[in-house]
Amino acid sequence: MQQLRRLGTGIGWRPEIAEAVERMPGIDWVEAVAENVCPGHVPESLLRLRERGVTVVPHGVSLGLGGADRPDESRLTALAERAEALGSPLVTEHIAFVRAGGPLTASPLLEAGHLLPVPRTRDALDVLCANVRAAQAALPVPLAVENIAALISWPGEEMTEGQFLYDLADRTGVHLLIDVANLHTNHVNRGEDPSKALDELPVEAIAYVHVAGGFERDGVWHDSHAHPVPEPVLGILADLASRVAPPGVLLERDENFPEPAELERELAAIRRTVTRARARATVGAGTRGGVAYAPTPPKAITGDGVVPDAGTAGRPEHAAAPVEAPTGAEDAARQRLALAQAALLSALVAGTPAPEGFDRVRLGVQARALAAKRADVVAKVAPELPEILAEVYRPAFLAYAQGHPMSGGYRRDALDFAEHLLLAGLPESAETRLLREWWLERSGPAPLSRRPGARLARATRRVLLGR
Repeated sequence: MQQLRRLGTGIGWRPEIAEAVERMPGIDWVEAVAENVCPGHVPESLLRLRERGVTVVPHGVSLGLGGADRPDESRLTALAERAEALGSPLVTEHIAFVRAGGPLTASPLLEAGHLLPVPRTRDALDVLCANVRAAQAALPVPLAVENIAALISWPGEEMTEGQFLYDLADRTGVHLLIDVANLHTNHVNRGEDPSKALDELPVEAIAYVHVAGGFERDGVWHDSHAHPVPEPVLGILADLASRVAPPGVLLERDENFPEPAELERELAAIRRTVTRARARATVGAGTRGGVAYAPTPPKAITGDGVVPDAGTAGRPEHAAAPVEAPTGAEDAARQRLALAQAALLSALVAGTPAPEGFDRVRLGVQARALAAKRADVVAKVAPELPEILAEVYRPAFLAYAQGHPMSGGYRRDALDFAEHLLLAGLPESAETRLLREWWLERSGPAPLSRRPGARLARATRRVLLGR
């Protein structure tokens, strides 16, 4: 496994806190959502950070490496372009599926709009390994993949999370992005022991660590990235740091941003937690959950904070695992996984019956969470909609989401939602007229074409919408 540079302490860069991040002391690196960065128009804030020597890592959310389909070449190309535009030493993605259906199942393609867990089975692992190898071959820099938080569990799983991640790293040489907040989420929601997961992990494969906050409601932990980091998450971070010096640790916050001073206090708590855990590890003592224990002996660490791997001696600087030609067994595994994932996603976003073996109550919680996230993201990408509809926006969108699965991106979702409302026959009002104008401006070509065919199409749309 290739050695990666040591990153230090970082924070998730978001446009809402860009200026604050630039002023924060002690920020060694930042992580930016890859899909929100245009290679030809990198935000000035990121360019200024790079000029100061701050590393920028693109963090993808839409590849769906855990899905049954092979990775989309255009998405891989886009991720590679962002890595090159940002001069990044690596890129990261998730061990998750984000869409299902399509040709493998002869059913409509459905989008989750969220990261969903893959079953920890041999079929899913085989498919994931093949997808990771394809991504590694297409990317100009090393890849690290992240464990995700989950509200639901797959029936009939064959491995623990730690075993699944160990086999993935062993078979592909991929690096791991370990999210300790997600380990806490899965402890609350699925009864999984974070310490056991860390026991089974190949800690030498860790590229860096995520730390984030969330909240608990009715016995379910929601990984919100919008709340302060709780003590149990810092405890898991300490447990991990007692085993290996993490090459990088990053604070994630996606919304409900506090004052910069509060973010700086959270970063200080993260640094303090790692420093203390490493100090205890050096004297052979530590704590896990408040109980004294003999820590797992730390692996040999290089000057870059990464375990040397004898199997990589003499390999090129960026040498991905070879991509093997698909076999009949792999194709069969993809089909089985495709059917299972399509059935689950259809239950979550299209109201079909819950697949056998799933907790129906938890599926309902997950379905409502997906709809709520759709409403939130659509409000961000199309802020005019909540402005036009005011307090009607959210209940109307949640009602719409129950029977209208997302089949494209969020911008398409916003247009489809507006069209649905207009075709439903809203009473004529100033709000309805504004909504109609908004939809017409964005649903056709831009700028508006004056060709007869385009003008006829616009006229037809106006008639259909009752103008």
